[in-house]
Amino acid sequence: MKKILIAFCVSILISLNVSADTDGENKLSKKSSGEVKDCFEKVNRATFAFNQGLDKAIFKPVAKAYRVLPSPIRNGTSNVLDNISVLVTIPNNILQGEFKKAGINAGRFVLNTTLGIVGIMDVAQHMGFPEYEKEDYGQTLGAAGIGEGCYLVIPVLGPSTVRDSVGTIANMMGGDPWYNITVANDTQYFSDVDYWGSRAGSGIDFRAKNLDSLDNLEKNSIDFYASVRSLYLQDRQKKIMNSDSITETLNDSDWEEVETQ
Repeated sequence: MKKILIAFCVSILISLNVSADTDGENKLSKKSSGEVKDCFEKVNRATFAFNQGLDKAIFKPVAKAYRVLPSPIRNGTSNVLDNISVLVTIPNNILQGEFKKAGINAGRFVLNTTLGIVGIMDVAQHMGFPEYEKEDYGQTLGAAGIGEGCYLVIPVLGPSTVRDSVGTIANMMGGDPWYNITVANDTQYFSDVDYWGSRAGSGIDFRAKNLDSLDNLEKNSIDFYASVRSLYLQDRQKKIMNSDSITETLNDSDWEEVETQ
């Protein structure tokens, strides 16, 4: 199975490089910027509609139920999920040459995992550590100057690009320590359920934070699909550039907090 994933990853990278070299509009990285083409729009719209159906049937009702929980429980859960995601951020800090940030995030992870009780409490923040900024392999590829390729909508997972989908595959090929100790390796303390449970939890936490804002975005958008596409691409470019600026539809933390003013 791993060999199949590697072959698929290589083929995607080849197509990414071809599209990035032959179509200037697809180049969206630290070195260049431009419009990312929606090469697979018909398929993307069909997948988007499928995801919307799942959202209305499953994710939105679960997110509503999740929001009923007391704030300390929701905040603690969100903190734990953020703490787990640091395991992907640290190697990407190193790959991007941001060794100071890698050290800070490593310290943050150790403090929050121990004193913060697996991350329930963000002890590092109270100790003066800088605000946590997520990094992933898609961002690292972008920082290296690799173009986005075409826009993609992935079933269940949602908005992505050819480049970012390669980054997702990288997580499952050894790039995500949390995946390695839960799914890839049979450990005494963790199992597949822990990994997929954390991924599902991240999705629910994201949806719960954006119930009202996404509803407003859908209500006020002439084309909801196009609005989400624009939102995602703006946020990805901002992260690759490590920009502190606020886009028209996003605040300065993550695309978790969608503004629809």
